[in-house]
Amino acid sequence: MNIDILASPVSMVGLRISASLILLVAFVALLLGTGLCQGVRRRRRAAERVLMLGTKPLARWIVEEIDRRRDLGWAIVGVVEDVDKLARALDATRPDRIVVGLPAGVRLPFALLLEARARGIRVEGAVETFERLTGKLALEALPAGSIVYSDDFQPRRRQLALTRMLSLTLAALGLLPCLPMLAVIAVAIKLDSRGPVFFVQERVGRRGRTFRLVKFRTMHPADGAHSEWERDNCDRITAVGKWLRRYRLDELPQLLNVLQGHMNLVGPRPHPVTNLAELARAARGLHEQAIPYYSMRCAVPPGITGWAQVRYRYANSLEEEMEKVRYDLYYVKHMSLWLDVHILFETIKAVMVGHGIGASRVTAPMTTAESPAAQERLEAA
Repeated sequence: MNIDILASPVSMVGLRISASLILLVAFVALLLGTGLCQGVRRRRRAAERVLMLGTKPLARWIVEEIDRRRDLGWAIVGVVEDVDKLARALDATRPDRIVVGLPAGVRLPFALLLEARARGIRVEGAVETFERLTGKLALEALPAGSIVYSDDFQPRRRQLALTRMLSLTLAALGLLPCLPMLAVIAVAIKLDSRGPVFFVQERVGRRGRTFRLVKFRTMHPADGAHSEWERDNCDRITAVGKWLRRYRLDELPQLLNVLQGHMNLVGPRPHPVTNLAELARAARGLHEQAIPYYSMRCAVPPGITGWAQVRYRYANSLEEEMEKVRYDLYYVKHMSLWLDVHILFETIKAVMVGHGIGASRVTAPMTTAESPAAQERLEAA
């Protein structure tokens, strides 16, 4: 009889759910333990000595950022403007890391840099250091070849499969307990304002394929064409919609999009089809696209939440949208199961305190006019 019970379909489903939960708990514990160990090691380690080679705007920004952020465990021990003085600076400062931020056209001292690497000194470009410090990409400073020929922006099948498995497991486990809440929200929306319960919109997914994204309606219906920017629609948000947006409960129906394979839990937010013309059109005097490498967002599945959402805020202009794309492309380049779990934790934390995703980590956007790469372009003109 016990054998029959264990073999029943219901019990088998229960065992699978239990196994999934155990694996998830073990994975989370491993992640927390790894993070704790890394934090302890960083505190015990002496400050890493950094020598900056070059003084272009991106290099100056990095020096200022390292001086400002004591939590990095880095210390600037020197700034070399002239490559001819590099050998003397190496002997005088004995750095652990050299950051190269020379202007285009200046010949690199390859022999000295190779010798430094042979001595155990890490050598990296200013673009890579900027990425490490900010968790985003300096888009205008990236050579086109570093994107077109690089495998970094083409996630491997194994990585895509692992993140997909995480999304499917959590979406399936989370949808059933949320059903009563979904019903209550639907009734509240109908009682609060006229219009449908759900907002359905054509969005752009992986490889540019479109799909119908579903979320709870949080605004009064618009009459005719309207802007997609949040700042232009604040007066349309309903009373219930304001509450739903604060705790991101309007996004819950997108769990169905996850189960259907249109989205993952984590990834770049899918943009409306109507936004593509504005975001990808030619921009005079800047780049052949309004936002450099914007199309690379579609190299991975879109998500309900993402790196840009936990690090930034709603975009209300093309400049702010470009800032979010910097974070999105960082995610595409570094996509991993670990990063997905980290983003999910940050999302849950933001939602629980009611600040909204990204609200607690907003930094001043690097606009086109203010970015180091743009400053270099202006100075060279």
